[in-house]
Amino acid sequence: MEKDLQSPLVSAEWLAKHLHTSDIVILDATFFLPNQGRDAEQEYFAAHIPGARFFDIDAVADQGNSLPHMLPSPEFFAASVGQLGIANQTHVVIYDNNSFMASARVWWTFRVFGHDRVSVLDGGLENWKAKGFPVDTSRVTAETRPFKTTFDPSLVRNLDEMKALIGSTATQIIDARSPGRFAGREPEPRPGIRSGHIPGSKNLFFKRLVDESTQCLKPAAEIRKEFEDADTDFEKPIVTTCGTGVTASVLALGLYCLGRESVAVYDGSWTEWGGLSDTPVSVG
Repeated sequence: MEKDLQSPLVSAEWLAKHLHTSDIVILDATFFLPNQGRDAEQEYFAAHIPGARFFDIDAVADQGNSLPHMLPSPEFFAASVGQLGIANQTHVVIYDNNSFMASARVWWTFRVFGHDRVSVLDGGLENWKAKGFPVDTSRVTAETRPFKTTFDPSLVRNLDEMKALIGSTATQIIDARSPGRFAGREPEPRPGIRSGHIPGSKNLFFKRLVDESTQCLKPAAEIRKEFEDADTDFEKPIVTTCGTGVTASVLALGLYCLGRESVAVYDGSWTEWGGLSDTPVSVG
């Protein structure tokens, strides 16, 4: 099976066939929320796809920002991925072991910095292992390669841009958090953050795009139905948000599968918005 160049996904079978292709670099971008009590890097060393390098979204981030894993500068990103052996001609394949957290985020990040030769392993490590493909425990090293970035501002929204959307019907905001967190019935996993959602935003829990039995994204028709049920107008611009910009990227990935390639992600997401005292909040 050859990869559809229009799809952001590759299958486990495709990756197994291309596992040792010289211009492919595999990244394990597994990330867990603070309340999940799991260590992504420790799990990487316990079992990863052969040749995969670990991508830490908290390390490849703006270290001067108090918000978690905010986008780094283009220069810092270029240096970080270059150290992982990635060049501009490299086909990057990203996976995780937590329902596309944060493989979708890293996929989006590469695109923000102008690198479109990037794919997500459908089903992640769980699906890979379920199909009997090998895992490894070896420490992977890479020769540093030059990587040049460009920046695509159309894929990112900041706080001021989000404030400007309040009361507007021209752009839709879709929140990927659970219905309980969106409605303000459940506490946020990070302390000091108010509960609720950005006024006027819609809710589509990111896990509704994932097939629980296979951990793969659902077929396009089912993804479209989930967005339709969330009252999405596919003719209008869309910005996705979540807790910290991670699962918002899963919605962006799903929309990309439907042909919407220019969906923006609110980088600071609810941790920024709900952590401020002067931003409006809705509940219910």
